[in-house]
Amino acid sequence: MGGIISTFFSADTIRSILSYVGGEAKYIWGLKGNLDDLQTETENLIAKKLDLLNKVRLAEQQARIRRTTTVELWFKRVEEMETKVENLQKEGDQQIDRLCLGGFCSTDLISSYDFGKKVENLREKVIELKKEGEAMKEVYEGLPEGAAVEKAVDRTIVGQESILDRVWRCITDQEKNEEIIGLYGMGGIGKTTLLKQVNNKFCSEEHDFDVVIWSVVSREPNLNQIQEDVGKRIGFSKNSWQDKSFEERASDITNTLKHKKFVLLLDDIWESEIDLTKLGVPLQTLDSGSRTVFTTRFEGTCGKMGAHKNRYKVFCLGDDDAWKLFEGVVGRYVLNKHPDIPKLAEDVARQCHGLPLALKTVGKAMASKVYPEEWKEAIEILSASASKFEGMEKKVLSSLKFSYDSLPKDELRSCLLYCCLFPEDSEILITELIEYWKSEGFVDSSSGWGVLGALVRACLLEGGGDGVKMHDMIRDMALWIANEIEKEEENFLVRAGVGLTDAPKIEEWEGVKRISLTENKIQSLPQIPNCPRLQTLLLADNHIKEITESFFQSLPSLRVLNLSENDSLTQLPVGISSLVSLHHLDLSFTGVRGLPQELKALVLRMLHCGSAHRPIVEEGNVLSDDAESLMKEIHCLEHLNLITLSLHGSRGVENFLKFPKLQNITRALTIEDCNSLPLNLLHLANMEHLEELYIDDSNLEDWNVDCAGEWLRIVGCDDMEEIISVEKLSEVSEMMGELNLFTQLEFLVIRKASNLERIYRDPLPFPQLNRISILKCPKLKKLPLNSSSAKGRKIVISGDREWWEELQWEDQATQNAFSPCFLPELQWEDQARL
Repeated sequence: MGGIISTFFSADTIRSILSYVGGEAKYIWGLKGNLDDLQTETENLIAKKLDLLNKVRLAEQQARIRRTTTVELWFKRVEEMETKVENLQKEGDQQIDRLCLGGFCSTDLISSYDFGKKVENLREKVIELKKEGEAMKEVYEGLPEGAAVEKAVDRTIVGQESILDRVWRCITDQEKNEEIIGLYGMGGIGKTTLLKQVNNKFCSEEHDFDVVIWSVVSREPNLNQIQEDVGKRIGFSKNSWQDKSFEERASDITNTLKHKKFVLLLDDIWESEIDLTKLGVPLQTLDSGSRTVFTTRFEGTCGKMGAHKNRYKVFCLGDDDAWKLFEGVVGRYVLNKHPDIPKLAEDVARQCHGLPLALKTVGKAMASKVYPEEWKEAIEILSASASKFEGMEKKVLSSLKFSYDSLPKDELRSCLLYCCLFPEDSEILITELIEYWKSEGFVDSSSGWGVLGALVRACLLEGGGDGVKMHDMIRDMALWIANEIEKEEENFLVRAGVGLTDAPKIEEWEGVKRISLTENKIQSLPQIPNCPRLQTLLLADNHIKEITESFFQSLPSLRVLNLSENDSLTQLPVGISSLVSLHHLDLSFTGVRGLPQELKALVLRMLHCGSAHRPIVEEGNVLSDDAESLMKEIHCLEHLNLITLSLHGSRGVENFLKFPKLQNITRALTIEDCNSLPLNLLHLANMEHLEELYIDDSNLEDWNVDCAGEWLRIVGCDDMEEIISVEKLSEVSEMMGELNLFTQLEFLVIRKASNLERIYRDPLPFPQLNRISILKCPKLKKLPLNSSSAKGRKIVISGDREWWEELQWEDQATQNAFSPCFLPELQWEDQARL
């Protein structure tokens, strides 16, 4: 019998049958029930997965929470199990169809047996996987503290991409030794927003810093608070430091940070230097890659804090970026309410002059204005007096005033307010401005440039080239201070550049200290003002033909009178003698051809009888038909301290040289169209007050000059071959002793001198030099410079690139020293405008 069985079945089949008979028949006869159980257990597993997934997702809505790696892996295994069950269920229907004998047998015994065993094993795995999910206690966890804590920033940020990129590269470029980085600019310009963006980059970009620390310094720095901000970020709680002294906390900070690569972000440092070492910041670690970045309103603070190489000025927004910011704040709903509003809105945005704080303040105020008339009214208010516009005084002007209040001396504040007398967006010549300040008594003969530098470094004036500018929002602040905050002390009447045809009514002059009516179309001054407090009266660039005889009789305090650029004004009233306090009289570009005898009684320190731009001292005629007689008139002004003159032609120069006193008090001298120049080096050496010398379109083939002043400009002198002749210099030296060439020179400008071959034979020290500008001087192949010239100064050399590339140098060290100083002429002019 056994042999018969062996004949019909293989050994493996026999083993399967025996195993089936021996108790595993359940894989076949229990197949349908096992498939149903698998489906049920799988549904239970999916339900458990959904419970945990909902729990995790709810937790992840909180800050710094994430799912655990274990639960994430469990979710993945469940998904894989669901796929396996689904595939097995698809095969189940086919296996059920193979069952016979009431489900106790199969037409394919081996296949049904194997399938049934898979179902049972998978069911057990589903049950086990579900038990693992039920046993899971921690399905989410808190994120470890990152290098930086993200800062909230405005929804709309534009125009800072370029500077943000430069600062970020400066921080992360480990090959450069750029440890301390300063960001400076006027108030409200976006420095804090920029620093927050730097901070947030550490949350999203790859870097190798261990910790980023943020602290706000503010105007009155609290060193204890700064120390707490640092300590908190590196793990010291307030409780752990409660009983420790300032020095002990500093020691804790040092011992922790010296083992870390950190970035310290300090926002809003004012003029007080923050001693980082005293706080406990280990500055030695900066050499190994740590960084300190700070913001300030004062460029001088960059130097105090050690940002000698890496300081970035934050500028106002250009028109396009300003509009994007303003548009984002106002919103399209309002802008689309009326077809006239977008154009009006652009005009309103322009009134903010690119200052982000002003754009946001005005934008928010206009975000609900849906009538064009409301926008027109806003333009009128902002144009007339920005302080009257909603929110401007409280949010913008008050913020800017912090910089004004922080100026250490009253003279600085007075000099700043004085700048708002000039027309909006105008360039103010530096030399002219300082002379005003001197005549007003704000500064003495040596402190003018120091004051100017302090105001530029405080970002209250914008320096560049020969002049400075006052940002229109700073100007609005200054007018607000002068006319509202400090009205009793100051009180200005400023209507500069607004198109007036008549002077303001005389009632408006009462009680005013300074008046500026420049750049208008006023034709006469028929009324008689009574202004005992008036110290400044600027009437330049009008159409004034006549001044009533008694106009000046009730202005006893007037110190500065500017009547320049009134071409039709031919004479001064005799009543000018009533100006007993007058120090500064500007008659350049007028038709005045004689000085009243009464002028001799005045104590003038400055008389402008010319201009560097247009001569009024014509051939043989200096303010009158008889040049020599008028020179005598000026010479008789016994109390006159300084004068500026423009001389046209050889006779004008000859007449000027007849009066040594005039030479001695000349501050600025312009010589034009002089074919044979009688002025020589000895004359100039005796002009001890000369600061500016301008030579235009003159034949200087046989004449050489050393300017002892601050400015030398030579234009259109095609016959000049050299500026300083060694031979003629030696002749003067024999008479006067050794001369120090160009020791005071700050600006050297030479243009259109086609035959000029050299300035001087040997290198010169130029201890005060700021700028050399050379244009259209093709034969000038070498500058009088060596590696020691202008030592320690950041000078600019501008000119054509082709000229620069062909320039010859004293040696390689000189070329290395001055190569970074070059700016193409157009690029220099662009920078100067900024």
